[in-house]
Amino acid sequence: MAQEKKLEPGVKFTNSLIVTDKLTVPALSSVFGDFHDMPPVFATPYLVAFVEWTCLTGLQEYLEPGQRTVGTNIAISHGAATPVGMKVTCEAEVASVKGKLLEIKVVCRDEVQVISEGVHGRAIIDYEKFMSKFRK
Repeated sequence: MAQEKKLEPGVKFTNSLIVTDKLTVPALSSVFGDFHDMPPVFATPYLVAFVEWTCLTGLQEYLEPGQRTVGTNIAISHGAATPVGMKVTCEAEVASVKGKLLEIKVVCRDEVQVISEGVHGRAIIDYEKFMSKFRK
């Protein structure tokens, strides 16, 4: 059964989070090391994950049962530091839909300023087919 909402350019969605100690640059030390003496601000890898999460969750209501989206590319800036305790909001807008390929414009703001802008690409997949190929 097809979804009633149509995925097309202009579709918008947002998501917000509060920066915690676990989302800062020093927190990366637990995985990659050598970040312990860096400033305790929102880390770029977590910003990228936040953009992906916003797009993944925002697109779900436009998908058919059994479909998912996967990231295909990301080109975003990270031009301002956000401290622990501050809210960050990601605003996303579908810029183009070419078959199963999506291009999404994103802007992230904290409570003071724009901290990131750019484009994120995602592809619509059939989850079972994808996993079947992946397992081989």
